[in-house]
Amino acid sequence: MVSRTTSDYEALAYAGCKAVNEPAFWAGFDRSSGDGFYDYFRQITEYEPKRAAKFCIDHYCWLCINPKEAEDVGLAREVISIIPNFIPADNVLGIGEIGLNKNSKNELLILEEHIQLAADHDQMILVHTPHLEDKLKGTKLIVDALNNQSKIDPSKVIIDHVEEHTANIVLSNGYWAGMTLYPESKVTHNRAIDMLEMFGDENVWLNSACDWGISDPLSVPKAALEMRRRGYDDEYIDKIVYKNPVKFMSQSGKFKLH
Repeated sequence: MVSRTTSDYEALAYAGCKAVNEPAFWAGFDRSSGDGFYDYFRQITEYEPKRAAKFCIDHYCWLCINPKEAEDVGLAREVISIIPNFIPADNVLGIGEIGLNKNSKNELLILEEHIQLAADHDQMILVHTPHLEDKLKGTKLIVDALNNQSKIDPSKVIIDHVEEHTANIVLSNGYWAGMTLYPESKVTHNRAIDMLEMFGDENVWLNSACDWGISDPLSVPKAALEMRRRGYDDEYIDKIVYKNPVKFMSQSGKFKLH
């Protein structure tokens, strides 16, 4: 939510949003030092929860160096060394949004070190999968890396940005599958609902992209309206947009809706 205006929080509150879940992600440019990430982690653990609270919304976050900046192994390791200082924060749910961007050797190395960090500190994991033609290969590499760490509980890992050709790989290995909604690109409302019809409603959730590009924080409530138009009842819609995310995040003792 650091990329969004305060009016977006207001709109979310009017739409009935109870909590937001913010992964550590790219700042719109590559940061040059660990100090930049230190300040960023302070922003999402100290300031952003206060901004959300003004609209009666609980703010939760995840910590990592995102895959887009993980090519610089020295910087990535400096950032990873900082993260344990912030894990005790009240709104930190786990490690993420880790993953792969271009499926490079360095990105995979830093992904594995993030997974080890999560295992060492008993943290949940949120994973980013690559876009476009690299998604299938990247998803397979990510699942293999997670499966290779025996301390990782798949039920405490969500692999995000799944599409039709990757969702089954994620779900069949016991991981949660996230569908990220965009108004124009990637997964639209209708496409996400089609995927729910293909793969079922267990261990899946919808999330609104709130990044630097064209995105809409209200994508999830708009998808709920589209589900209603398709004839789904309130119980089913409530499970997808509310109960499933609550079920996953409640595995962290820190997640509590006020």
